[in-house]
Order: sequence, then C-alpha cells, then structure tokens
Amino acid sequence: MPAFAASAPGKIILFGEHAVVYGRPAIAVPVTQVQARVTVSANPAAPQGQVWLTSRETRLDGPLNALPADHAFQAVVQGVLEATGVARLPAVRIQISSTIPVAAGLGSGAAVAAAMARALAAFLGRRLSDEQVSEIAYQADRKFHGAPSGIDNTVIAYARPICFVKGQPFQFLAVPVPFSLVIAHTGIASPTAAVVSDVRLRREANPPAFDRLFDAIAQVAAQARQAIETGQVTQLGPLMNRNHALLQELTVSCPELDRLVTAATTAGALGAKLSGGGRGGNMIALVEPDRAGAVEAALRAAGAVHTIRTTVAESR
Repeated sequence: MPAFAASAPGKIILFGEHAVVYGRPAIAVPVTQVQARVTVSANPAAPQGQVWLTSRETRLDGPLNALPADHAFQAVVQGVLEATGVARLPAVRIQISSTIPVAAGLGSGAAVAAAMARALAAFLGRRLSDEQVSEIAYQADRKFHGAPSGIDNTVIAYARPICFVKGQPFQFLAVPVPFSLVIAHTGIASPTAAVVSDVRLRREANPPAFDRLFDAIAQVAAQARQAIETGQVTQLGPLMNRNHALLQELTVSCPELDRLVTAATTAGALGAKLSGGGRGGNMIALVEPDRAGAVEAALRAAGAVHTIRTTVAESR
C-alpha cells in the first residue's frame, strides 16, 4: 500500500493576540515558507492497530499508546476515526517533520495536527473537508495550549488570511495589495498556554484595566482590517507599533522582543510588533521589499536567531 503525505503551513498573527481570547477580533495569515509534513504508511510487521510515531524534531520514536491518553496526537487519531467512520486503524507508521519553530507563535502544534489529519484520512481512502481538519486541529490544540482561541487551527486548515472572533464564524480577508513581512525569532521558547494563563490571572485581579487594553487592541485590529481590504497597506506600520505598545502594557513583551522591534524600525521597517503569545517567540516587521534585506540584517545583529521573509496575499 502506498504512503500518503500531507503538509500544512505555519501562521502568524498580525493583530489582536491575547485580546482574541476574550472575544475581540484578530487577524492572522498563513506562512507558507515554513511547513509541517506528515507521511502515513502501512506497517505490516506490526500488530494490528498499532500506530508508530516518528519525529526527528521532537525525538519521538515509539507507539502512540505509549503517550498519555490526553496527548494531542491521540486526539488527532481519534478525530480522524470519528470523521471518517473507520472503527480501527490498521498498523501504520506516522512520520512527522516540520520546519516550523516550536513555541514561537507560528502555530507548530496546529500545523502538525492538520497535516496528520489529512495524511491519515488519505491513507484510509477518505478526504476531510477544511472544516473537519480545522476541528480536529482545534481539539489537538486544546491539548497543546489548554484554552486556545481557535485562530491557529482555522488559518492553518484553510491556508488563507482570516479575520477571527472567538465563537463567531470567521471571515476570509480580502488582500487586494500584497505586503511583505519579516519574521524574526528571539530564540526564546514561549509556550502560549503559560502566557495566556498568566494574562488571565492578571485580568482577574483587575478586569477594568485589562478590558480597556483588549478594547484598544480590538480597535487597532479593526483599523488594520480596513487598511488591508482597501489596499492601504502602509497604514499597517503605525498600527503595528500601536499594537506592540498595548501588548507591552499587557506585560507580554520582553526585552528581547522590544530590542528586535526597535532594531527593525530603526533599519527602515514601516512598523513592528511581537506576534503570538509573547515573552519570547517571534516578532514581525512590515517592510518595503527593497528594505527587507537591511531589516533582516539589523534583526540578526540585534539577536534574532533566524528570520523568515513572507508575502501576505490572497490565496486559492
């Protein structure tokens, strides 16, 4: 029986992180320059129903049933079985590889889950809809992050720019004028769940102050959506700077992120901000294409461990 493979992109949040957990809008886009890839193949020498997982990046090499019952990969396999109506898997080997940095705000967990769901379903002779893949990836992301907003699995499963409000139908984002970003990684792993949990505790101690910040972030996200959909993309620069300042007030930035943001704008970026959970992970900078190289060099000089260039445009 042939092997079946599937891939899924990373993602970046342009505007609205943290506030999105509390019902405010956020804008996110796929990052196709980094990918998770999963290959599923038959393993006839293994006992019936055994799922063997291999991942060089996470040093995983063993049976699925050796993982905790609430592990994200368990959720993916169970979700695929329910979505396809298959009662039990044959013995299979699942090989996972990814170029998406972990704990960096690029949606690595949701991307692996989405790719695994599609590859496993294809192996079973089924095809999942984007909606089904998104739901399976969301259930896996709950294991990774505790109480995710749902934005990662949505933008990754559909691989299109979206505007997202928790609990409401998402909307695809029109991007009539493409724009360029440089993404820079601080080198600091920052699990989203831990930062989201800390923000929740701080908000519980002072709801009015934090809700004012969330409302201000929502206003920035709304202005950014209008700028994107009307092609006024240079306006995104000041909005990024404003969003970053608000995230600093939320206490989710850190000296390393602030240093990279300053380095990017000093080097000619139109604006910059942290992206994702914060306290490490990634930042993003809006750049004119002819300034991307200079901004990347400045970011590396300021401590970025690696950079990615991406262009945001409509897809499909």
